[in-house]
Amino acid sequence: MAFLKVDNIILNTNYIASVKLESRTFSGERSLSVLMATPRFPLLAGADTTSPELYHYEWLHFTGRQAQGLRDYFSSYNNVIDLLPQDRQEQCEKVG
Repeated sequence: MAFLKVDNIILNTNYIASVKLESRTFSGERSLSVLMATPRFPLLAGADTTSPELYHYEWLHFTGRQAQGLRDYFSSYNNVIDLLPQDRQEQCEKVG
């Protein structure tokens, strides 16, 4: 288990489901987005146990220095293996 500290926010990397390195906020500002997937415990919370959702998903958006720090971390060769290097990268289509 690893943690990332970004100003006053600490992210548990076990719950990071996806990262968009290049995003835009509603105002058009360049940002980085992190999809967090936190487990639900319906029996402990007294919630509806018939729900198939085992995780709660939430996008966190970072701009400015925070976005740049996370972008550097998630694009570092020490932390991520690039399956599509820049010289062989092709367009990926959204499925679904």
